[in-house]
Amino acid sequence: MSDGRLLAGERLLPPQLFAAAVAFMIGLHLIEPGLRLLESTWTWLGALPAGVGLALNIWADRLFKYRGTTVKPFQASTMLVSEGPFRLSRNPMYLGMVLALIGLGLVLGSASPLVIVVFFAVILDQRFIRAEEAKMDAEFGEQYRAYAQRVRRWI
Repeated sequence: MSDGRLLAGERLLPPQLFAAAVAFMIGLHLIEPGLRLLESTWTWLGALPAGVGLALNIWADRLFKYRGTTVKPFQASTMLVSEGPFRLSRNPMYLGMVLALIGLGLVLGSASPLVIVVFFAVILDQRFIRAEEAKMDAEFGEQYRAYAQRVRRWI
C-alpha cells in the first residue's frame, strides 16, 4: 500500500493520519503514559510548538489555495509553490503536523505518546513525501529539481 490507499480502496490523506496519531497519542497517554517528561505546571509549554505547527499548516494551505493548486498529495499540481513557508521547507504542512504532535506530547507530559510522533514522521516520509517528490519532479522537471536543491525536505 505504498500509495497511501486504505484497505477499502479510498485514499488515506495526511490530515486523517494526523487525526489518528492524535487519538493514538491520547490513548497511549491514558493507558500507558510511561516516564513523566514534564511536571503539570510546565506542560503548557507544549502549546508553543503545537501553535506554531498549526499556524504553519494554515499558512501553507492558504498559500496553495491562493495559488490555485491542490493540497491533496495524489492530485496533479498546477503550480510549484516556493514562497512563504516553502522557502524554508519543501513540506511545511507535514512539518507543521509533526510540530503540532510534539506540542501535544509535551502538553500530555508523558514519554510514551512521543513514540507516535516518530512513527508519524516516518510514515509521512515513506508514504507521502517520496511519492510527492517523484510526482513533482515528473510535473515540473528542472524547476522542481532546482527548488529541491536549495530547500530542505523538512527544515
